[in-house]
Amino acid sequence: MHRKPLQAAARIERILFSVRPEIRDTIARLVEASADELVETFYSTLTQDQEAARFLSHKLVDERLHRSLRQWLVDLFAGDAEAGGVQALAERQKGIGEAHARMRISIHLVMQGADLLKSSIFERLQQTGLERDRLWEATVYATGLMDCAIEIMSQSFVRSTASRAQTDEAYRLFSLGQDITVDKESQRAALMEWSLGVLFSLSVQGQAQQVRLTPLSRSDFGLWLRHRAGVMFEGSANLAHIEKSMQTIDEELLPKLEEACSADPSSLPELLEGFQAIVGEMKFLLVDMFQSVAAIESGRDPLTKALNRRFLPSILSREIILATKNKTSFSLLMIDVDHFKQINDAWGHQAGDAVLRQIADAILDACRLSDFVLRYGGEEFLVALVEKDLEAAFRAAEGIRLQVGTREFLAPDNTPLPVTVSIGVATFDGHPDFSRLIEMADRALYTAKRNGRNRTVIAEQTQFRQAG
Repeated sequence: MHRKPLQAAARIERILFSVRPEIRDTIARLVEASADELVETFYSTLTQDQEAARFLSHKLVDERLHRSLRQWLVDLFAGDAEAGGVQALAERQKGIGEAHARMRISIHLVMQGADLLKSSIFERLQQTGLERDRLWEATVYATGLMDCAIEIMSQSFVRSTASRAQTDEAYRLFSLGQDITVDKESQRAALMEWSLGVLFSLSVQGQAQQVRLTPLSRSDFGLWLRHRAGVMFEGSANLAHIEKSMQTIDEELLPKLEEACSADPSSLPELLEGFQAIVGEMKFLLVDMFQSVAAIESGRDPLTKALNRRFLPSILSREIILATKNKTSFSLLMIDVDHFKQINDAWGHQAGDAVLRQIADAILDACRLSDFVLRYGGEEFLVALVEKDLEAAFRAAEGIRLQVGTREFLAPDNTPLPVTVSIGVATFDGHPDFSRLIEMADRALYTAKRNGRNRTVIAEQTQFRQAG
């Protein structure tokens, strides 16, 4: 069972109070004094891994990750035993684990680096001249605190990775054009066909010496359940129940039905009643299972027909891998409808919905089929422009802004509505965490809105360019 954040904070707190304050202070000073060397030790492990090295270029490590890890070490051993400080420290470990999952940095590499850090800290502790018992206390404390932090990270990493894997698979199914509505009806029909086949075999053969009933696991439905349903409904409680029911049918019910046909026909009605009950329950669970993923299958926002935001991590993670591998670029546009609340207030939500549909149409018209248009929030859209650098993305954003500004938007009663958009632009710069790229585009959008709206602003690391 995963520990809740408060439980994680309590564990950190117990470790902090397990040693004397002077021991905590000694280690805090030691870590801060040697933080740069410790960071070099940690990244010497990660950069040797081929997969991690694709993202962890030396420049990137020096400019960003080196500073982040240094601060993490200092904060971890700072010894802030206040409730708020401990809770914030625990939450930060979770956030780091999530970031590693987004960047697809294997947790075993992080653990290897952590082992090197612990060894390096222990070597430095030996050089401090601490007495034997104090050295032992300091070593146990430093090791325990580091292990606790890595465990919290690992739990967060595993949860994020599992969630991403499910989303990746849902996106794969969507991309392949799976029609879950058709699949649902097909599998209901397949289960019904098999059950009717069993009943027909029993009625036709009657009291024959030998009745051989086809196991459900060998039917079309059974094959689908084993090979496809596990992918489509991974982790579903309904799926586990259906699989258990299939096992019960094949291993218990069918043999009893076969035996009753020749040995004890009087027991058939009761057995058939149980058979139909379990098949009926399977049908119900099957329909419920399909309905639970109907929203994922559609893949699109029902109002605007833009892609579902749920697929954003899958899309951006893949684009980062492609851009890194092929040495290409891609850009994000964060688009917000100006004064949208005023449209809703003045004309009603029907008018607001009509505007959003027309905005989405304008964006989709301006983008290529290879680009990704997602509804990001209420009146916000996010566009991923594949293989477009900053200048090309800026031109594309301006094309969208100008097209919206000159387009005739109509309320439900055909009243013209003046509509404009503000756009923030950000381009992939090599950082493997897609959330940073989203934040850059979002900050640029905020600047566009703050500077008067109806304009495009480019997010650069230290400066902004705007047009409007």
